[in-house]
Amino acid sequence: MHLTVVSCNLKPASRSHRLSEALVRAITAEGATCEHLDLATVVLPLCDGGPCYNDPEVKRVTALLAASDGIALCTPIYNYDASAATKNLVELTGSAWEDKVAGFLCMAGGKFSYMSILGLANSLMLDFRTIVVPRFVYATGDDFTGGEITNPEITRRIAQLGSAMVRLCRAEGA
Repeated sequence: MHLTVVSCNLKPASRSHRLSEALVRAITAEGATCEHLDLATVVLPLCDGGPCYNDPEVKRVTALLAASDGIALCTPIYNYDASAATKNLVELTGSAWEDKVAGFLCMAGGKFSYMSILGLANSLMLDFRTIVVPRFVYATGDDFTGGEITNPEITRRIAQLGSAMVRLCRAEGA
């Protein structure tokens, strides 16, 4: 079993990147292999509905996601929604999401946009029949000190998400 965790913040060493690193550790602790894809190090074109799909990086990332049993998106929340980079990734790699297990970790500026990921989750479920893990992580700056996760509840939720993703991927592959 192989999962991919995508850090969708284009700012290097972001808090959402820290969340993604913690999820990679949680998934490997469950005995699954896990690849960490950092969009801050990948140059993807904007989805234009045409020539963008021939871009070599788009093809590479699409193949990586298609070969994964599960995919987790670690996204910053901007203006009550997943980041544009996150949505662009999904638009560029759409078919790779079919029948996958998907999880979400959200890094937000405040506590009140915790339902903001539901639009993207609904789109994945309806467009690609993605199985969305009903447990997600929602963190704010208060959950970090010096760039590190310090809230034990967030750490526990990351471990639960990793465990749930591995269990669902195993069941899906059975």
